[in-house]
Amino acid sequence: MFLATQSLPRSGERGYNAICMATHLLLGCGYLGRVVASRWIAEGKAVSALTRSRADEIRSLGIEPILGDVTRPASLQLPHVATVLYAIGLDRAAGRSMREVYLGGLTNVLSNLPRPKAFVYISSTSVYGQDDGGWVDEASPTEPVEESGRIVLECERLLRERLPESIILRFAGIYGPGRVIRRAAIEKGESIATDPEGWLNLIHVDDGANAILAAAERGRPGATYNVVDNQPMTRREFYSEMASLLGAPAPRFTSAVERTNRRINNGRLSSGLGVEMQYPDFRVGLREAIGIESTRS
Repeated sequence: MFLATQSLPRSGERGYNAICMATHLLLGCGYLGRVVASRWIAEGKAVSALTRSRADEIRSLGIEPILGDVTRPASLQLPHVATVLYAIGLDRAAGRSMREVYLGGLTNVLSNLPRPKAFVYISSTSVYGQDDGGWVDEASPTEPVEESGRIVLECERLLRERLPESIILRFAGIYGPGRVIRRAAIEKGESIATDPEGWLNLIHVDDGANAILAAAERGRPGATYNVVDNQPMTRREFYSEMASLLGAPAPRFTSAVERTNRRINNGRLSSGLGVEMQYPDFRVGLREAIGIESTRS
């Protein structure tokens, strides 16, 4: 259960400032979390973040580090803050399974975190298992076919049981500067093992951060939102556009069976949170992510 109070460090002890001054807490300070943190800091928010070992790196970003590991509950001394962003990802180098990190980690956090005003949880569109290429929204059945999607869905259900007012954001694939899927393979002219006619759903990291800020500020308690741009694309369209922008050969594909194939609808994100996409489709977003000046008027 959530803690109403907790034993706090005394002034001068390590962690005192983070515990007593932060208003926003990041659990997961990776690619997406750091963009969100920079936005909050620019707004004058005091931000802390849980980290296993990178305290100096986190502090250099203007974020107050809190040492701890979600898989080790005894290490968790978490502050009482107004807003929490839970964006824990799997670090394969740490030697923990996805179930340990995602489900075990969330269980440990919910047992050691004083109840915040807003709790935003980063989930995934992998909870959908549709394979017919049709449109999917938040009311669609969640019947994931892969183990990763089933674990993510278990996390959502745990969160609804323990903290029903939390806001769940189901993210599509995140891309942006320094993170463009299969870029190296396209540049090298390597073949890609995928169904080129299957649908791909993506979100630019900047638009993902905008969605998180909107959810934390005005999201409906207990709501779920798909976070994806306005235009699903086939994999052939995506990789062909990337190759063209990079001046690389046209992409080559080898046969592969895709276990899911769907188009994700973001209507609730737009109508419910008022989020307008800075990068509404992959063509605009790819130009920025790759570093090519956009021709948008």
